[in-house]
Amino acid sequence: MTGTIRMAGLHYHYPDGQVALDGVDLEVAAGERVAILGPNGAGKTTLMLHLNGVLTPAAGSVEIAGITVNRKNLREIRRRVGLVFQDPDDQLFMPTVAQDVAFGPANFGVRGEELAERVRAALEIVSLTDQADRSPAHLSGGQRRRAALATVLACKPEILVFDEPSANLDPVARRELAETLLKIDATMLIVTHDLPYAAQLCDRAVIMDHGRIVADADVATILSDDQLLATHRLELPWGFRLPVET
Repeated sequence: MTGTIRMAGLHYHYPDGQVALDGVDLEVAAGERVAILGPNGAGKTTLMLHLNGVLTPAAGSVEIAGITVNRKNLREIRRRVGLVFQDPDDQLFMPTVAQDVAFGPANFGVRGEELAERVRAALEIVSLTDQADRSPAHLSGGQRRRAALATVLACKPEILVFDEPSANLDPVARRELAETLLKIDATMLIVTHDLPYAAQLCDRAVIMDHGRIVADADVATILSDDQLLATHRLELPWGFRLPVET
């Protein structure tokens, strides 16, 4: 069951009474790459924050590899699930990139040579080995996004959850990040408005709206349904064509 996700009857509302999740059922198999699509306010980020216990459901349950997400299991859940936020500033706060990457595994008790190897391996995956001793503030936007990813990879999670990974990246940085993500062997949930990115990185897509899952199919089926996309305020860029399978 390593790397699996199961959400059942998930409900969540904010203190002002706004319903963010309204009975979400979702299962993700180990190794799947799933795009979570939907308009602003659909509940996508709220869903993401339930996966490692940042938020606690009002009703329903979340299981990671068969382990219920609750206060008692929080440390184990956060070892298994890595969140990569849209803003790298949420994850980069140490004087050097290497220190940022070491912070997470050190919190889980990793020390000495194993910690150094975790840092080295994570920076190699994201192609930032030569930036290890630089301040994160001196990196480009794309490098900062990949450095934030490295801070999570160093913890060796089974599941990676991304919030708008391509947001505010120039075309080259966008491509470099995609190439990095395609190399990583892990279950992935990618919350995004970037439909071409979803097509490039994911095999399956889920559309959320008003706190509910309204569509769940392979990514080509979802993105080729113009009426479905329009109904939920999603749109492919002009001229974009899905790859044709041969």
